[in-house]
Amino acid sequence: MQKDLGNYRKSYEKSELTEGSIKENPLEQFQKWFYEVEASDGVDEPNAMTVSTIGLDGFPKSRVVLMKKYTHEGFIFYTNYKSEKGRAIAADPSVCLSFFWPNMERQVIIKGNAEKIAENLSDGYFESRPFGSQLGAVVSNQSDVIGSREVLEKELEALEKQYEGQTIERPQHWGGYLVRPISIEFWQGRPNRLHDRIRYTLQEDHDWKIERLAP
Repeated sequence: MQKDLGNYRKSYEKSELTEGSIKENPLEQFQKWFYEVEASDGVDEPNAMTVSTIGLDGFPKSRVVLMKKYTHEGFIFYTNYKSEKGRAIAADPSVCLSFFWPNMERQVIIKGNAEKIAENLSDGYFESRPFGSQLGAVVSNQSDVIGSREVLEKELEALEKQYEGQTIERPQHWGGYLVRPISIEFWQGRPNRLHDRIRYTLQEDHDWKIERLAP
């Protein structure tokens, strides 16, 4: 079985990225782009990002998660610390995040190091989640093999009865990661595949070096 996709082509012509128009700080540039994507109303979840880790088996693995906050320090997402990604981060905190916003013909690629956020911050976010999402974090031993969907649903049903009318405390194995960036690349599609690529690299003095990359 095969399918030739060689004729799938698109000309990227919506915008440009120049040294004269960018911010000196990449996190401010990210905020600018994120606001523009939100305002465009052309992406269902602009905070969806791909998280890539180096697994315990030596292979890289990527999956899409939702960024829940960004600050001057970096990018925050939440997960099960005992999941495959959590175990991978514990062994090697080097990760890559990537955002793809096709309606704006833009990508952002972030290299950085992941660290657990403070427990009180994870507590605060967990408390803000809907009841069903809280139960989901409790019931799911993320990445473990399970016998069937029915097993999971029965466990959820039992927990719904157990916690009815009660406050659910955050499981200790569930919480947030902050990814502190060391490199952030902004990619803007351009005609004839001569795309704009601007990379910020963190220096020892904590300033950012800005370079243009060939497409």
